[in-house]
Amino acid sequence: MSILAAIRREEKKVKKQLAKLQHDLSGLQSAAKALGKSASRDFVSAKKRVLSAAGRAKISKAAKKRWAKVKAQAKKAVA
Repeated sequence: MSILAAIRREEKKVKKQLAKLQHDLSGLQSAAKALGKSASRDFVSAKKRVLSAAGRAKISKAAKKRWAKVKAQAKKAVA
């Protein structure tokens, strides 16, 4: 009998979750409807950003400089 009661409790819990999700969905749909066509617009993937070789080299050089500074401070702390 306790198994049947547990199943019924679980069923009640799932039905409550379903009702909440349906309420949330209806709210989202009405918000989209209020916004009009702007909500139904398809998303376009952004163009891939391209970095020049010179830009990459500049970033790499700056990163190496930062790491050299960190390593130098670590050596001072140990010594």
